Amino acid sequence: MIQKSTEEKIKELKDRLAQNPDCAVTHYNLGVHHIVLRDFEAAKNYFREAIRKNPELAEAYIQLGGIAMNEGDLDGCFSFNEMASKVRHRFAVPHGNMGFVHLQKGDVDKAISSLKRAVSFDPKFVQAHATLGSAYLMQGDVEGCIVQSQKAVELQPTFGPAYNNMGLAYLEKKDFEKARECFEKARSTGYEVAGEVWQELEDAGV
Repeated sequence: MIQKSTEEKIKELKDRLAQNPDCAVTHYNLGVHHIVLRDFEAAKNYFREAIRKNPELAEAYIQLGGIAMNEGDLDGCFSFNEMASKVRHRFAVPHGNMGFVHLQKGDVDKAISSLKRAVSFDPKFVQAHATLGSAYLMQGDVEGCIVQSQKAVELQPTFGPAYNNMGLAYLEKKDFEKARECFEKARSTGYEVAGEVWQELEDAGV
């Protein structure tokens, strides 16, 4: 049913495009609907065309970055998000995405810088808060991880990765009771907590 309605919407958008072929937003919306159908090549073509029609359509760069990430192309993902950040300087999403790429590459300091920028532009950016918590944990800043992860779950109480990060931070502090509490909350959201974590808690008698 979802696929049928998506295909109907695509037909409507194509009809609209035939009447106004220079509309960047219509190209962009067609790209988004092709992502729903998992037709990534068609989506890429529409997003590129949207950018040709309007080079300042930051969302189209971000979508291309998302497809690149899906294809395992971290450099491509970073590049598209960097372009988005240049056309809309205070747009939090590309900075959050660039931070995520830096973290995947192990560039923790650069990740923290990008993610701090993201949350300064949008203090309610849950994913950026949680990723910043991960970055602090990788840096060895356990308290920073807890503070940032707490901000994420205050904004979205069902955000499992942030509870998991807090659990890992409390494990570092040897606060096993608190760690278990966080991991239980992560699991209750559907997040799959690593088996070795439960084993570590069991070994600690918690």
